[in-house]
Amino acid sequence: MPKSRSVFRCTECGAEQPKWAGRCDACGAWNTLVEEPVSRLGGQSVSRLAVPGQQPIRLTDLQGGAVVRWQTGLAEFDFVLGGGIVPGSVVLVGGEPGIGKSTLLLQCAARLERAGVSTLYVSGEESPEQVRLRAMRLTEDAGGVHVLGETRLEAIVHHAAALGARVVFVDSIQTTYTEALEGAPGNVDCAARLMRFAKEAGPAVFLVGHVTKGGGIAGPRTLEHIVDTVLYFEGEATLDHRILRAVKNRFGSVDEIGVFRMTGAGLEPVPDPAAAFLAGRHTGVSGSAVTALMEGTRPVLVEVQALASKAGFGTPQRVATGLDHRRLAVLLAVLERRGGLSFDALDVFVNVTGGVRLAEPSTDLAVLAALVSSVRDRPVPADAVFLGEVGLGGEIRPVAALERRLAEAARQGFRRVFCSARARGAPEGLELVGMDGIGDLARRLAA
Repeated sequence: MPKSRSVFRCTECGAEQPKWAGRCDACGAWNTLVEEPVSRLGGQSVSRLAVPGQQPIRLTDLQGGAVVRWQTGLAEFDFVLGGGIVPGSVVLVGGEPGIGKSTLLLQCAARLERAGVSTLYVSGEESPEQVRLRAMRLTEDAGGVHVLGETRLEAIVHHAAALGARVVFVDSIQTTYTEALEGAPGNVDCAARLMRFAKEAGPAVFLVGHVTKGGGIAGPRTLEHIVDTVLYFEGEATLDHRILRAVKNRFGSVDEIGVFRMTGAGLEPVPDPAAAFLAGRHTGVSGSAVTALMEGTRPVLVEVQALASKAGFGTPQRVATGLDHRRLAVLLAVLERRGGLSFDALDVFVNVTGGVRLAEPSTDLAVLAALVSSVRDRPVPADAVFLGEVGLGGEIRPVAALERRLAEAARQGFRRVFCSARARGAPEGLELVGMDGIGDLARRLAA
């Protein structure tokens, strides 16, 4: 008979330990070790138990046409997925509580049902009656969506197969448990079994994942490796815009974003994100500069605001929203050393509007332009966009995907682009203002 034993698995990193401890030795997290039974086949060699699986096959012998995708009708959602939902795929959707994950997936389920794609919405955190109340607030007609209030994995798979659902939404994976293991709900085995169900039976599976204080999806990182696509919902609670970002996608480009507007009737796609992020921008005000960043394959124009004021205390403040504060410290040092501007007695505040984060160095020049404009209290040209990476020597370097950024700037009505002197290829009606270093930037903004 098989002998059984138990191991203690960390719910944060997935590491195993032979006995319980208050702190995980692998990741250092406290109170995350959960006991899980593990069956062990005693006295039998692995070779006797091995069962032949699928036979290897050449890639040239595989036949298949183009990937068929199901369209949800939510243009931004389909864009982030790479063109629609791929049958047999597993998608993990994470985000802060209340940001709109369940609302978006319920809207997708309603649209798919109307398009003839059968769906099953599994709610482990809300009762079917609560889901119905949410559906009543939406503009979508969700009456045809099948709802299941269940957390047991075996029951979820059974009902999905019996219903013949082609898209299954599981809200959330952290509440799902399996009878095969006695561990805590939401373990990796549940996701792995749902993945096998999707690959073998063919339905697409969407998993809602909770997030930790740090913003990552709760549980071992193995969960993100198992699934085909990982989507993160981002956005400030005080703003009505939500950003859906693909950080992993086996069927499309990564780092694509979709922009939605949260309304009382659900999430509405924003067809022109660049115009939405620039809405409410005041020209003629110092400390404001516009830049174009690439989110996947999409150029997006955002406004960078800076304010430099006299420090009221001994140590000046450095506050950055939407920008890494360490990057801000580097740019301030470069501007002081190479540009001749002193910030020793000034508080510096930098903000990126719309809840967007600047992660690429191509936006350095816009941050410096906003800082120079604020210190000198002179607005930058209203029709100017700033594109360029700034090095420690004060040099301005060209950026990637310049053509697409310039085309988007021209479409939004901008006429001048401050960039590296080595940049080429401006579209008609757009003037390139080339600069070698930040000294040129200070002089041109003062002119």
